[in-house]
Amino acid sequence: MQITILKSKLHRATVTHAALDYEGSLAIDSVLMKTANIIPFEQLHVYNVSNGERFTTYAIKGEANSGVIGVNGAAAHKAAPNDILIICTYAVMPKPEAVHFSPVLVYLLAKNTISHQTLGVLGMGIK
Repeated sequence: MQITILKSKLHRATVTHAALDYEGSLAIDSVLMKTANIIPFEQLHVYNVSNGERFTTYAIKGEANSGVIGVNGAAAHKAAPNDILIICTYAVMPKPEAVHFSPVLVYLLAKNTISHQTLGVLGMGIK
């Protein structure tokens, strides 16, 4: 059996800009992407804490150490500057592997600086 499990999360990211006239995507500071184990063009599930909107898009690299979280294209209707987002990625894996999988969780402060994180560790997942 294959199951879908949380791979990584950026928790409480603050939207820095929203641009309607842009090919759809979510620009994320490349340092945050690396820390959260998110690669360019990876599918993202985005949950807007500020207004309850949810949408799916893909990641693009933003400038390193800029703190950028830019919502682009049609998704810009679903988020505005200063909105708080939870940005998640998921992975599909066999259940025996999934029960030993632990995601990378990155918790953010104001200006999208890292408060703390948990490292994904094989063997630390749910039973």
